[in-house]
Amino acid sequence: MRRRLLGRTAATAAALCVATVLPALTGGATAGAHSPAATHDSPHGPAADSPYRSVGYFTQWGIYGRNYQVKNVQTSGTAAKLTHLNYAFANIGADGKCFEANVAGEGDAWADYQHPVDAATSVDGTADTAEQPLAGNFNQLRELKAKNPHLKVLISIGGWGWSTHFSDAARTAASRQALVASCLDIFIKGNLPLLDGKGGPGSAAGLFDGVDIDWEWPASSGDTDTVYRPEDKQDFTALAAEFRRQLDAYGRTTHKHYDLSAFLPAAPAKIDAGFEARKIFRYLDFGTVQGYDFHGPYEATTNQQSALRAPRDTPVANDFSDTQAIGDWLRRGAPARQLVLGVPFYGQGWTGVPDGGTAGLFQPSTGPAPATWQAGNEDYHALKALAQSGSYTVHRDVRDGFAWLYDGTNFWTYDDPQVIAQKTAFIRAAHLGGAMAWSLDGDTADGELISAIHTGLNPPRHHR
Repeated sequence: MRRRLLGRTAATAAALCVATVLPALTGGATAGAHSPAATHDSPHGPAADSPYRSVGYFTQWGIYGRNYQVKNVQTSGTAAKLTHLNYAFANIGADGKCFEANVAGEGDAWADYQHPVDAATSVDGTADTAEQPLAGNFNQLRELKAKNPHLKVLISIGGWGWSTHFSDAARTAASRQALVASCLDIFIKGNLPLLDGKGGPGSAAGLFDGVDIDWEWPASSGDTDTVYRPEDKQDFTALAAEFRRQLDAYGRTTHKHYDLSAFLPAAPAKIDAGFEARKIFRYLDFGTVQGYDFHGPYEATTNQQSALRAPRDTPVANDFSDTQAIGDWLRRGAPARQLVLGVPFYGQGWTGVPDGGTAGLFQPSTGPAPATWQAGNEDYHALKALAQSGSYTVHRDVRDGFAWLYDGTNFWTYDDPQVIAQKTAFIRAAHLGGAMAWSLDGDTADGELISAIHTGLNPPRHHR
């Protein structure tokens, strides 16, 4: 369920110069822009003092094969460095409403709030009991928030595989109202369905601090069964407005502001097809821009998957890059301070790659490289181990901000702390809202990448 397929339509702009072009696009004005710091509830923890958002996705399914538990977010030091944790994902049913169930490929309530967590795996060191109404990931997130009062947890709705019914659910005012009401009832108000003794009215009340709309993609193709229509563009705006309206109405009863974010594409064609850039940020607190999957082993030729700037010698006309993606949103009227740049905690890989005088870059391949969970897709911590194994060499394009591994046959494009340092410098120079990580389970046990994000966004101040 990684995010994929930016859309292979050619981009309308080349890479931008960080120092000059992006400030010009924003008009150099940030006064009155949405302030990331204003969304923090508590002064506790390093992230609370940062003017930037640090957003990390926790994947529902990561608790299985990867054995990445909510506790790991705490023990790695990651929780203290995040402002927002997005829980991926909630699904929308054919009836146009959010739901919780145990249906293969459709819902995993067992992971969310049913499975008992033992003392060794628990954030607070206490084992779940049979009597407690909330268990599983949700209860662990509640424990995580208790230790990190500054941290906001958002429910992310959709994703690549679960955006199937967004278009239908957003078509009319009545259907939008019903969708939003169902999502808020289950997740914000915490009225989880009672399943085998777990859940029930108010069982998850106070857990989620907002909603992340992860519709991939309005008015353009996504996963094979995802419905899309031209009118999705206006319907997305209306859906964001309805979420804002209902979140604010409920917030007046709880005396709390609930955040609303959205995951946004990098491809100009998808932006133009599906998003009214100037309008949606009236309702969103921020939007996370896809800064990865620019290329991958679904293509025959190796390339960068997440470069800061498009390489000068790329064989792809008007190639994708982080500066291109951010620049395209800025030119369409998105406020810089509400744009959060996504960075990958995984890499894309090809095999059967000749050197070609470029250490495998821009070369033909025979297919996806072998990997732990999915061919052609590997977590950062595993790629770091490859880099340290002696069989791979790390290569860098320092000017354009990307790195790759090559062993003479296999080629991996990925972000490491040095690349992230360049990207966070770009975020600060362009006066953006922060950084987002997909996904936390790809990091090392000591949170190497999230630490690089935190340090890069909040460099030490030197006093004379």
